[in-house]
Amino acid sequence: MVAQSTQPGQTHMAPKRNPLKLNNLQLRTLALAQVLASEPGITERDETTGEVTLLRMPEPHGDHVHIGAIVVSGREASGLRNPAVWVALERKGLARSEGSSAVTLTARGVAYETGLGDRFGAS
Repeated sequence: MVAQSTQPGQTHMAPKRNPLKLNNLQLRTLALAQVLASEPGITERDETTGEVTLLRMPEPHGDHVHIGAIVVSGREASGLRNPAVWVALERKGLARSEGSSAVTLTARGVAYETGLGDRFGAS
């Protein structure tokens, strides 16, 4: 981390990027899930907790997947249907499995900075 000066005599630590050390597949999956979390027709939002349940995952169309208003390659979206990715995100407190098809992003998962915002339109 780099200390940045906010005022003379004071320093502010820049936030650590990817503090939970998610791998690339986990980061991509979380970023795409954050995009999905903003889609009203396929989610349920708990205003009290800040959690968002993804009621269904998008179906691939050949070599690509439609995620909200964006289209990504099937390879980029491969983690959405990978149970091991969701287990890892659950272990890190970012998501919770809700059965065979639904996944809930915790408030922490919704807010987690993936660093892929420019790439997918998420945080």
